Amino acid sequence: MLVIPAIDLRRGRCVRLHQGRAESETVFSDDPVAMARRWEAEGASRLHVVDLDGAFGGGPAQATLIGEIVRAVKIPVEVGGGLRAAEHVQAVLDAGARWAIVGTRAALDPAFLGEICRRFEDRIIVGVDAADGHVAVDGWTRVLELEAVALGRDAAAAGAAAIIYTDIARDGTEGGPNLWSTEAVARAAAIPLLASGGVGSLDDIRQLATIPGVDGVIVGRALYSGAVDLRAAVAEAR
Repeated sequence: MLVIPAIDLRRGRCVRLHQGRAESETVFSDDPVAMARRWEAEGASRLHVVDLDGAFGGGPAQATLIGEIVRAVKIPVEVGGGLRAAEHVQAVLDAGARWAIVGTRAALDPAFLGEICRRFEDRIIVGVDAADGHVAVDGWTRVLELEAVALGRDAAAAGAAAIIYTDIARDGTEGGPNLWSTEAVARAAAIPLLASGGVGSLDDIRQLATIPGVDGVIVGRALYSGAVDLRAAVAEAR
């Protein structure tokens, strides 16, 4: 199982939010490029980069910085945040990202989901962000009637390369992932799933590794706070 460090970008800095709330920002670095190099040096085999300004604003806002991050490391990078049009996805991939993460538009527009997966085969990851089992969109500011397990099935049917499942109530809390809902979405989708939200210890990583279909775990605040050591986590996941 992969252990994937998260680098969340806001106003050019590396930050973490609590439960996705913009007002709960903690700044961990003024140099996201250096942070990317650090995680690579400590054993990461992939990076997860999110343009939070793009997620809240509805369109990519950190393209230049994302390009700098991608060029600074040799490991593959997945990028999300505000990718709501084909040209947004194209721009991220042209910048060197291995995968583009689509969330809001994928949930709201099934035709777009199918089209984008066909156009960029094996390059699209669908972000399934959920609150109480229902999909959250627009930077997690709005919750739909659509169930997370249904979006997981739709993503698989459309040909997505993988799913990132995030329980937003757990995100940034270090209080442990929602194992039950993660397993439910993994079972429904039956394609590779990356778990996100709430990881705060090596034991959380061990528990996620027991869930069939979970191919990786995205870790954010716990790495920055020191609650999880990346080298130890990578060794544990192996």
